[in-house]
Amino acid sequence: MTFRKLARSNVKGNWHRYVAFFLSSTFSVMIFFIYAAFLFHPDVISGNIRAADKVRQGMILCEYIIVIFSFFFVLYSMSAFLKSRKKEFGLLSLFGMTNRQIAKLVLYENTLIALLAIAAGIGFGALFSKLFFMALAELLHVDSPIRFILAPKAIWMTVVGFFALFELITLFTLRTVGRSEIVELLKAAKKPKSVPVSSKWLTLLSVVCLAAGYYMAFQAKLHTILIYMVPILATVIVGSYFLFTQASVAILRRLQKTPGLYYRHTHLVTVAQLVFKMKDNARTFFMVAILSAVILTASGTFYVMYLDTTNKMVDSYPQSFGYTERGAATHDMIHPDELKRLLTEKGQEIAYEVRLTGMPVPITLTQMNNRQTEAMLVPEQAYNRIAKQLNRKTLQVEAGHAYYVFPYKEVAVEFFPKGSRLETNADGKPLSVVVDGQINGGIINSNVDYSGMLVVDDAEYAERSKGVPDSRLMAYYGFETRNWTESLTASQQIAGTIPEKERERFESRVGPYLDYKQFNSLTLFIGLLVSVLFFVASGSMLYFKLFTEIQDDQAQFKALTRIGVSDEEIRKITGTQIGIVFFLPVAVGIIHAAFAYKSLGNILGTTVWHYGLTIMGIYIAMQFLYFALARRAYMKQLGQG
Repeated sequence: MTFRKLARSNVKGNWHRYVAFFLSSTFSVMIFFIYAAFLFHPDVISGNIRAADKVRQGMILCEYIIVIFSFFFVLYSMSAFLKSRKKEFGLLSLFGMTNRQIAKLVLYENTLIALLAIAAGIGFGALFSKLFFMALAELLHVDSPIRFILAPKAIWMTVVGFFALFELITLFTLRTVGRSEIVELLKAAKKPKSVPVSSKWLTLLSVVCLAAGYYMAFQAKLHTILIYMVPILATVIVGSYFLFTQASVAILRRLQKTPGLYYRHTHLVTVAQLVFKMKDNARTFFMVAILSAVILTASGTFYVMYLDTTNKMVDSYPQSFGYTERGAATHDMIHPDELKRLLTEKGQEIAYEVRLTGMPVPITLTQMNNRQTEAMLVPEQAYNRIAKQLNRKTLQVEAGHAYYVFPYKEVAVEFFPKGSRLETNADGKPLSVVVDGQINGGIINSNVDYSGMLVVDDAEYAERSKGVPDSRLMAYYGFETRNWTESLTASQQIAGTIPEKERERFESRVGPYLDYKQFNSLTLFIGLLVSVLFFVASGSMLYFKLFTEIQDDQAQFKALTRIGVSDEEIRKITGTQIGIVFFLPVAVGIIHAAFAYKSLGNILGTTVWHYGLTIMGIYIAMQFLYFALARRAYMKQLGQG
């Protein structure tokens, strides 16, 4: 038998171990090839596809992520496979094979797997590329479908890149084969395992680190997230590592000292085996938990940003159309009646309209590098009238006091702390007010001419505006339409009638909405494919880690059968252990992601739990499917299927 035939025979005989690794590698190649097919598409390179440049940079980043992730995944997988085959290598050495020949055999096996994975990945990539192009064409709103072309450069880059990746990692991992003696290899599987022990101090450290990381994530706000981000990641990663390597063993050893639980039913066998499994697989569980947290956090963020597009735009642009005139009675930009006429012509139904007159007052935003700007001084009653229309909080302002309204809801910087005194002037006359608080989120469209509002009581405003010419006042006109998402043509026509030098003071919601929706759709679409890759890889790590220990489990269960343990009890023990292996790291990852969602909600100023629970539910369902398939294959190999 030649080496090539022996390699094919080994791969075929151990296919239950290789299948998860093969499928994960195939999926990695497929995603990489699909992205490469778009990046090297002739129409993308020539610039014929409108807005393709918005996608290109994101896909290039994803390509790097896939390569880096694939490197570590393949390295981990091959190292685990070689470790599980030490006894096999020992027997081959005993039969006369040299270390060089064993290395050659493993190289043939891994090369065969690599070629199959690359071929299958490119095949499935070519199959799904058309669907990918169709989806991108829809998201980019291109005039005609993207042509189905498989760029030769994409094929060669995928083949050469992944083949080199597989071969280099194989050569790197083969160094361990030549360093082991025959006796050591033969006894590798029979070495008695020492009873796992844990350190109470490291266990305590895991609790402290996780508690600290969760607390910082719970408290993080937009203006503090950059400060907290690195400490949160560091404490959660360290805490998770010692949770699996130390705390899990401590908990299981504690259960062994609880007779009422430990000696009930089959718990004795289940817990006793789990003590060793948790210690042996702690690093794998740690990596899967972190991967799960990354998948859930990233997917949840993409999903939230996509679904929250409308709410964000409505918060940023309270009216579908709005503009500010310099002068209460002037119409240098466009007359309101003319704007309404244009909206009606374009089929836009006006739900309501607002008009707000105010006075420009100079202010200094010290937190923005002492930016000198203007706020719009408005009376309390006029502000509350529009606020009620928008279901926003109304204000009650005392004489000599004011509220500062910053137009952007997501900015958490407090420019004027509660109780501080603001010294400014209105039409050249001194104005001194005590600020009662800051409201984030305006009631009219933000404008380059001013940075927010200063809301004072009606009497104060009447006194300040008395005798001020209309030409030195500001007038805002806003119009809300019912079908504003279809108002792009109307917005463009209105902007075209406004003098170019005045056009920057006109704002409509539909333009930023369509741009933001397109960006979020593309991010969700591209990011979810990478997230699915991470999910498949994390499940595969658990799958082949499970099968690397199957020989030990077979021997243990045969011994249990000889002392009277029934097949049903063995299935129960095995099912419980596999369930813990698959769902414990996922549960930890879900807890990590839950606190990440809390931070995301703090940053966005809204509740994102309902979005996060949807992502978690989908993830658990996918993990359960993976668990069911793994359990079935494991039971079959174990002889209990």
